[in-house]
Amino acid sequence: MAAILGISAFYHDSAAALVVDGKIIAAAQEERFTRKKHDESFPENAISYCLNEAKLTPAELDYVGFYDKPMLKFDRLLQTYTAYAPQGFWSFAKAMPQWLKQKLHLPKEIRKGLGGKFRKRIAFAEHHESHAASAFFPSPFDEAAILTVDGVGEWATASFGTGSGNRIQLSHELRFPHSLGMLYSAMTYYCGFKVNSGEYKLMGLAPYGQPVYIDQILDKLIDLKEDGSFRMDMSYFNYCQGLTMTSSRFHDLFGGLPRQPESKLTQREMDLAASVQLATEEIMLRMARHVHRQTGMKNLCLAGGVALNCVANGRLLREGPFERIWIQPAAGDAGGALGVALFIAHQMLNHERVPHPVLPQAASALGPEFDRDSIRNHLDSKQAVYTELSSNEELCQRVAQLIDQGNVVGWMQGRMEFGPRALGNRSILGDPRNREMQSKMNLKIKFRESFRPFAPSVLQEQASEYFDFPSDQESPYMLLVADVAEARRLPVETSSSVQGFDLLKQIRSEISAITHVDYSARLQTVDQDRHPLYHQLISEFHAQTGCPLLINTSFNVRGEPIVCTPEDAYRCFMGTNMDVLVVGQFLLLKEEQPEQPNRINQDYIDQFELD
Repeated sequence: MAAILGISAFYHDSAAALVVDGKIIAAAQEERFTRKKHDESFPENAISYCLNEAKLTPAELDYVGFYDKPMLKFDRLLQTYTAYAPQGFWSFAKAMPQWLKQKLHLPKEIRKGLGGKFRKRIAFAEHHESHAASAFFPSPFDEAAILTVDGVGEWATASFGTGSGNRIQLSHELRFPHSLGMLYSAMTYYCGFKVNSGEYKLMGLAPYGQPVYIDQILDKLIDLKEDGSFRMDMSYFNYCQGLTMTSSRFHDLFGGLPRQPESKLTQREMDLAASVQLATEEIMLRMARHVHRQTGMKNLCLAGGVALNCVANGRLLREGPFERIWIQPAAGDAGGALGVALFIAHQMLNHERVPHPVLPQAASALGPEFDRDSIRNHLDSKQAVYTELSSNEELCQRVAQLIDQGNVVGWMQGRMEFGPRALGNRSILGDPRNREMQSKMNLKIKFRESFRPFAPSVLQEQASEYFDFPSDQESPYMLLVADVAEARRLPVETSSSVQGFDLLKQIRSEISAITHVDYSARLQTVDQDRHPLYHQLISEFHAQTGCPLLINTSFNVRGEPIVCTPEDAYRCFMGTNMDVLVVGQFLLLKEEQPEQPNRINQDYIDQFELD
């Protein structure tokens, strides 16, 4: 037996993953245990969970892998600071203490974090090597092209190559400071959202605007080549030498200072979002076409933070040259922990890899689960009022009925998902036909911006009836955007006077709560193999209502990580205006609880940093 622990830490979204004999056993982000969103500390809780899941001790591990090479990253930082000296002094002064104390001593930190009981080899993969491994090895393909795109690893900001059998090989890379991830993050910062967590808000904002700034981006900010490579004019940016993303020249180009966080969003931010989104899609399409020409492969695997841009992914699927695309569900830094573990298993130790259409990533349900007794004990400790249902059939019938009646349901089942998306195990569910549901869930449940769209979970077998989506294509990880089918749309009065958030008032389809203002939806297809219980619930809702889909949003509020435990789920339920909580076979109605029903618990909301 070869047991391999993969770790990502100290930069963004720390995580741990365990692979045994080439099989993924467990993976989880540290934030889910500490309740600190994007926790970057050493993932001691995630490691403990992974080891417990496999009933292993640190001493029984054969390898530990880290997802990047800190000395190469330190080299990049020093060269960058030197090139911009003396301008980069304050950024240098802020970064160095953690490097000198912790990041330059990672073997020592890792062994300390494992209680001093692991004395075998620690392996370090390059950052984009970890991304590439996480993209290809769990994929259903025997061979594929690989494309990784993010902010920056050591030096690389994008790379491509191929995977075949149990080997990957990266052949080309784009290097810092020229970075698609950094370009998108710079606009995220300029529009008043938090870098490394607000990029998906910018993507959701884009359909409200027009790409009126696309020429400024392509003519001034970047010099884009036909193969998707580009150079950035660094005089517009400040991330190499300063503590902000953009420079005064950037501000002059786009007509003013960055938007203050939490201030009113204007048409300028909407148009900026639309412009950088369009630029991102064009760059990704050019990259994909070049990779296809260079590799001749028919399949593509994607990872890196930019691979979470599901709008760009949807265009790649529709307009790109590849027949099939597979995207790592934990495409960001957290997925690097899984990638390095798989890299060691297959590339270094030569473990056999057998591609499978569902396994090994399955439903990305790689986190903790809780048995009936532990759930009951927690609910009893809170004096919660609940009904324990006797069968999955009875559970699904009751929950489907409650959703049809307009209730918002917190749904916690099985193992927690690995990655940023809730996929039916830690989800908040609602009726997509309900015209009030989008604003209700945003403002009263999630406590987030009203413009944010919600995603549908649709039965795989009905997906092409409701969306412009090929019947033989899957989107099990909610990483592809498709348009609502023409047959499901409703007539909308078009007027140039209706702009910005006024577009929200228009009812665009019979499934209005998940239809974005451009008729798009971030799609999750649900099949019986990956999600048997969730598939059963949606099938029951379909039988009762004729609608084969549900709203699915992550079980958390703004600023909080997705819930992990029954305790997390109960606190979120009682701290919001959620109507129903389902944990395993236990069903709770808010109106029956001993605490004050239907009252927002501000103490609960205030404990999380809003981003």
